[in-house]
Formats: sequence, structure tokens, C-alpha cells
Amino acid sequence: MRRRLLLLCAAATTVFAATEARAHCEIPCGIYGDDLRFSMLYEDITTIEKSMKMVVDLSADPAANANQITRWVLNKEHHADHIRKIVTQYFMTQRIKLPDPSDTMAVEAYRDNLAILHKMLVYAMKSKQMTDQANTKVLHDTVHEFEESYAK
Repeated sequence: MRRRLLLLCAAATTVFAATEARAHCEIPCGIYGDDLRFSMLYEDITTIEKSMKMVVDLSADPAANANQITRWVLNKEHHADHIRKIVTQYFMTQRIKLPDPSDTMAVEAYRDNLAILHKMLVYAMKSKQMTDQANTKVLHDTVHEFEESYAK
């Protein structure tokens, strides 16, 4: 009996430990933190830039630094994925509303925002693929462009 209880506790701990905490729901609760999301995007970009720099620096002696290089690459990719998640699951699905087709200005603003968000997704992907900081510069500028467009 005691052994079963221990196994049950271990199984429950594993299930709860493996549960991912989500930043936001999709039920529409109406509680949004746009400023927080923009802050997170900029922090992710800064982290990607540092990761790129560390990968390049450590690559001077790849045999001695293989583990650290791997960690920095994984860190870079994690933050690029986080950007993609914010763009798709927060802005595209919850915050950017489908416009009334008869409202040409709203349709144009909608298309502009989608184009900017798509560009962010592309440059987040490029940031995963290489260590060229030109990609993070474009990504940063694109987030800023979207922030201004979104505020209108």
C-alpha cells in the first residue's frame, strides 16, 4: 500500500512538473498586457544578440567550448521561438482583429500589421539559423515598427 502511494505521488509530481505554465489564455478573457509583450520581445532580441556573440567568441576554440556553444545555440533558439509564440499566439490570434471588409482603412491597417508580424517571424527564424547580428537589428527595428503601428 505504501509503495503504491509513493508511486502515485511520484506520477503526480511528474505530471505537474511537466505542465507548462502559459503566459496567456485563449478563452477570450479580455485581460491583455501589450506593454509586457513588447518588453518581452525586446528582451528576447537582446538575449539572442548576446547568444550570437557568445557562439562566435567561443567558436575560436570549438573543441574546448563545444558544450557552451551548444548551450548558447539552444538559448538563442529558445528566445527566437518565444518571439514567434508571442507574435502568433498573442498578437495574431488575440489582439489583431479581423476587419470589417467594407472598412477599407481597417483592412489596410490589418494587412500592414500582418505584413510586419510576418517579417518578425521571418527574422526570428533567420536569427535561429545563423549568428549574423544584422538579422537581430532588422528584428528589433521591425518590433519597433509594429509597436508604433499597433499603437495607432
